[in-house]
Amino acid sequence: MASAKPWYLSRTIWASLVTIATAIAGLTGVPLEGIDNAALAETLLQAITAVSGLIAIFGRIGARDRIG
Repeated sequence: MASAKPWYLSRTIWASLVTIATAIAGLTGVPLEGIDNAALAETLLQAITAVSGLIAIFGRIGARDRIG
């Protein structure tokens, strides 16, 4: 692999986190019928991407110095 990406953009990491979360939820008695782990991981990844984009935009708007 020549390039690296942040950990929070990895689908494998998010799928693993969702798997761990659903396992813990199952152990604590939370009903999990009908939950699609892959779809949940994809949705979380899209939400994180959208939030990071908003943070970048608002960070640039609020910046006091020019770039470059």
